[in-house]
Amino acid sequence: MSREFSWRMFASEFNNAQFEEKGTGEMAPSYVITPLGGKVNRIFLVGVLTDVEPVSEDGGFVRAHVSDPTGVFTLYSGQYQPEITEQLSSMEIPAFVAITGKSRAYIPEDGDMLYASVRPQQISVVSPEIRDEWIVETCKNTFERINAMQEALKMSENHDSELEKLGFGSYLSKCIQTAVQKYEHIDLDQYKNMLKEALQYVIEGPGMITESSDDVEIDYFTKPKDNQKPVNMPPNQQETSNKIQEAEDTVLEVIRSLEGEDGASWDKITGQCENKNLDVDTIEEALNSLMEKGLIYEPVLGTIKTT
Repeated sequence: MSREFSWRMFASEFNNAQFEEKGTGEMAPSYVITPLGGKVNRIFLVGVLTDVEPVSEDGGFVRAHVSDPTGVFTLYSGQYQPEITEQLSSMEIPAFVAITGKSRAYIPEDGDMLYASVRPQQISVVSPEIRDEWIVETCKNTFERINAMQEALKMSENHDSELEKLGFGSYLSKCIQTAVQKYEHIDLDQYKNMLKEALQYVIEGPGMITESSDDVEIDYFTKPKDNQKPVNMPPNQQETSNKIQEAEDTVLEVIRSLEGEDGASWDKITGQCENKNLDVDTIEEALNSLMEKGLIYEPVLGTIKTT
């Protein structure tokens, strides 16, 4: 069975999730449904590891926290991933970390509040520059979902098909429809303000930035205003960005060469990309990014198709 793709998402949105969608069958995945249409089985986050504490007496079960500009992710790791648990327990704190993990939802028996957390599957120590790149990419992804949700809230029905007509990806459109059906009220202004706060952290990063850090505009990702100026990427960030784009181009080319009417299998795509000297993590991140951009989608689990 193929992996679910990893969402890039800020802690504030993830922690605001109040619904879980469980699949049918013993091995079926479950999802945390967020207010902006995230349907999260796996998540990719980058932030500052601020603390790790044992939950069990023997230290075999630990709780950790990772902060981003909008809030704090809660992580739990235990006996089923002893290497990750040991890695967390031995890490120097604070540290910039990149984590890929599974979403988890918990609802107390005596309450109706959902608590979302992450079970880490992979942890890497990263640089502040990588953290900043993640913030920018996550802002872009979140901004697209805000726009999609804004359009969906104007519609009375058929949100997914109508959103596709507006140019949003098929998978994103279906996720947005799920969120609209579950949440009675979605405060988009809250998330627009969240993006402004996040961008304060990377005011010298890539893109179009205002002269004043107090005046970061949400249309940062569209066209520059008169008082905006382009800020050049540092050489190391430019090189990383180029490598990411090259990987995405390679993966997309492979998918197009393999897909038939029903698409291409995840395993075949991965195999072909490895033959082109891409490692598994790079392939997965490229697939995630292409899916978030609406260039590919997963019609059925384990199959990828271009839009």
